[in-house]
Amino acid sequence: MVVPESQDKMFYPPGDLQRDAHVPDFNSYLASYRKSLENPEAFWKEIADEFFWKTPATGPMLQHNFDVTKGSIYVKCMEGAKTNMCYNVLDRHVKEGGLGEKVAYYWEGNSPDHHMTITYCQLLSHVCRCANVLKQMGVKKGDRVSIYLPMIPELVYTMLACARIGAVHSIVFAGFSSESLCERIMDAQSSVLVTADGVYRGEKLISLKQIADEFPGSRQPPLFTSRSCWGRHSEWEHESLDTQTHTSGQSAVIRDAFYITRLPGNVAGQLGKPKLLGVLHTVAGYLLYTSLTFKYVFDHHHDDVYWCTADIGWITGHSYITYGPLANGATSVLFEGIPVHPHVGRFWEIIEKYKVTKFYTAPTAIRLLMKYGKEPLYDLSSLRILGTVGEPINPEAWQWYHEAVGQGRCPVVDTFWQTETGGHVLTPLPAATPLKPGSATFPFFGVEPTILSEHGEELEGEAEGYLVFRRPWPGIMRTVYKNHERFENTYFKKFPGFYVTGDGCRRDKDGYYWITGRIDDMLNVSGHLMSTAEVEAALTEHPAVAEAAVVSRPHKVKGECLYCFVTLKDHREFSHMLVEELKRQVREKIGPIATPDFIQNAPALPKTRSGKIMRRILRQVARNEKDLGDLSTLADPKVVEELFSQRCEAAA
Repeated sequence: MVVPESQDKMFYPPGDLQRDAHVPDFNSYLASYRKSLENPEAFWKEIADEFFWKTPATGPMLQHNFDVTKGSIYVKCMEGAKTNMCYNVLDRHVKEGGLGEKVAYYWEGNSPDHHMTITYCQLLSHVCRCANVLKQMGVKKGDRVSIYLPMIPELVYTMLACARIGAVHSIVFAGFSSESLCERIMDAQSSVLVTADGVYRGEKLISLKQIADEFPGSRQPPLFTSRSCWGRHSEWEHESLDTQTHTSGQSAVIRDAFYITRLPGNVAGQLGKPKLLGVLHTVAGYLLYTSLTFKYVFDHHHDDVYWCTADIGWITGHSYITYGPLANGATSVLFEGIPVHPHVGRFWEIIEKYKVTKFYTAPTAIRLLMKYGKEPLYDLSSLRILGTVGEPINPEAWQWYHEAVGQGRCPVVDTFWQTETGGHVLTPLPAATPLKPGSATFPFFGVEPTILSEHGEELEGEAEGYLVFRRPWPGIMRTVYKNHERFENTYFKKFPGFYVTGDGCRRDKDGYYWITGRIDDMLNVSGHLMSTAEVEAALTEHPAVAEAAVVSRPHKVKGECLYCFVTLKDHREFSHMLVEELKRQVREKIGPIATPDFIQNAPALPKTRSGKIMRRILRQVARNEKDLGDLSTLADPKVVEELFSQRCEAAA
């Protein structure tokens, strides 16, 4: 790994950002990275010393076995230590750090008329009151609590209350159907469900309490219900919240389960029903890793106002709305709404209102807002760092984000990580890393990636293959909840000695890593393996295309061929001429083998309520398979009918 000398277009860190950065240049990054690999004991101990430990560790910082041929897979961090997560992210700041009056969250509701400010002292008080209610309901250390709440402050209160009393929280995205909610509650074996009466997302009402009341069967857990006035700040129903304002945090052994989050696995047959993987994270390692990645990747400083637009129902919200920011005493924006309600400039309005300095969002949102151009943008002069998460970002969207939103002066940290990793694993550091649009650049501290061939051979230099990791870092998952065998089979059996991400990756001549998409999203066309992400990036470089998605369709000669869906920008028309232009562009960008057989007009793509494209649906449209199964997670089911009506019967 060297300072790149490539002739590719490179974006270098601005000097004013480097002056007070935690990692001020590439050489500083390299020195710290080497230390994290060569002396991980000292590296992680320095980080751990910043936090409170009721009982210090008696064992090494990290121990592990990644080789299934040598015994059971395990990762251990700070064996023997005891601490409390809630104490570390709240009490420590209020009682020891003098941050009681600092703003923890600016809450912005679905409607611009609904907003509030919550200080660290107020947050601690609300969390203690919530913890008392849970205890009065009989929740104790080790119990599981399911949380089915919208993006309101009570969601954070409940998470931290669970952490405070040693309960394990399992958050269900507030948009899943009753059946999906039921599966997640029963899978976690939760004793309590915390929900709200309802919430507006945009103009759509989601009646959460009613959905919870439709819980199938007779084993419904007791409901601890917060009354959310459909988008307004809620008043808690339980009078007992007022009986005590403080409760002491129970210490947790650091290998104790901290939280469980669900990861859909491979689709089971035609039903479209996900196999749930309960990804289990533990206390100390997750605390250290989310804290450090937040601090360094966003170069956090005391006066920053940070905003992550994700939903806490997913891992990004756990790590980079709640635990990472709070561990650093940060001020964050907590947003309940959607990017285009009540107008398409809502994101930019909020940035201007709160003088946001660090902004973290998904490429899906960027591509959505690109369609409306620069005109809706507000005063974005407060911004210093931009970030992306959730999927590889195509270069055109990266450029627009950098130029239109960041005004050409804000580094874009394109972060790669997974639910399983707990935090960023491949990412630029904003003051240290020269950027290439679309590349996740280099590994974070303590992370040792490599690229393997299909046969498990390590590939050196420029290469493309399976992205794997040679060693653990503190924040990596510990197991699949109640199914350690599945944990080993899913992540460690294919290539013994390595954690297998399931993602394809390319490393260029400068050592930069480029995520090429899930291995199961790879296409094998006439024996050539290519990534859907690469084809999608080529399509979206066309000035008429706002968004693209590519899936495979069976082909008698090639085995598979490319079936492409394109969403056009406003006022652009889909035509035979455009189809030919797009084919030519893909052929020129990638090569003749990548030329699409089918290009279909898609006025909209099928997405979950969190903005993820449902590729399973697209594959079924491409193959004209109309038994679609569970569509409960779709934001707009009508999109599917429109796609079937416009599907391509023959190659265009």
